[in-house]
Amino acid sequence: MVYQFVLGADGRHAFPYLSEGCAALLGVQPAALQADSDLFLRLVLPEDRKGYLEAMAVSKLSLSAWNWEGRIWIDAWKDVKWINLRATPYPAPAGAVQWDGIMTNITDSKNEQQEVLRSRARLAELTDHIEQVKEQERARIAREIHDDLGGNLTAIKMALAMLSARLPDDQPGLLEKASYLDDLVDRTIEAVHRISLDLRPSTLDLGIVAALEWQAREFEKQMGIACIFRSAERDIELDADHAAALFRIFQEALTNVAKHAGATRVTVTLRRQRQHLTLAICDNGRGIVPADRLKPHSFGLRGMSERARALGGTLTLSPAPGGGTMVTIKIRLTPASAHSGAKSAANSDARTDTR
Repeated sequence: MVYQFVLGADGRHAFPYLSEGCAALLGVQPAALQADSDLFLRLVLPEDRKGYLEAMAVSKLSLSAWNWEGRIWIDAWKDVKWINLRATPYPAPAGAVQWDGIMTNITDSKNEQQEVLRSRARLAELTDHIEQVKEQERARIAREIHDDLGGNLTAIKMALAMLSARLPDDQPGLLEKASYLDDLVDRTIEAVHRISLDLRPSTLDLGIVAALEWQAREFEKQMGIACIFRSAERDIELDADHAAALFRIFQEALTNVAKHAGATRVTVTLRRQRQHLTLAICDNGRGIVPADRLKPHSFGLRGMSERARALGGTLTLSPAPGGGTMVTIKIRLTPASAHSGAKSAANSDARTDTR
């Protein structure tokens, strides 16, 4: 619909011109709207009227383009439409302002956008559910490996020790074989322990602070890259799902440092800021360029972002001071966690700095 709209210095307004598209767009005849210029404002849904009037006022004061999108009620069809309004203002006599513009029905495109947003929300919900199921399955497998395989291997080692003690000294071949089997059992027990920790670190049961500190030490030990962990909190109360998700983000961030950064030092800071928990991983490597984030197979960064979003938080990448990359994860604490943290901070000023 092409139209002209005039707003007088006294606040009165009128539609000097309305095209024939008025009936198709608004469900009213041009003559009816011209006879009752307030009719259009009444068509706008109450929750969208404030935005409509504010956009008009800004356009009037600055004589800038009037751009607005909102919903109107079409009484003739008992339906709601989204419309897009674009108009150019001109000074008019007696201090009035006139707009020449066009209104367009954008209902289909708005519905498509909303469906896309709903689909993304459902996909994010499904992704979060899958990650929770994966963590639960990892925990179950880790327990079975530790309890069943670990227990059996311990029994085997004890039986081997008893048999070795009874072997005659004049059978060096058997003694050597028994010693080899004992070493094999020891290596298998270590493998079971390592696999169990990879599936679900038992330190998570001690709290997120202890788990992150342990992972920092393991990273330094395995990769030979200095890793400093700092936290002013002894413990931060998080539910199991949130703690596991934050721990996996941390693991993936350290993996990225090891694979791509070429760093010699990583500094990790965990801090509570009122209702939020912030984890920052800063390396002194070669840094990240925007193109790295757009790589087709950069699933590590995408996975970290999705996990952070599932926690109701954010993940940002930025240049680190002095070079390198800083990964910052910020999540909102539950009221219980925030209260617990405030109480803990009041009782203790302990600080952890671990290498």
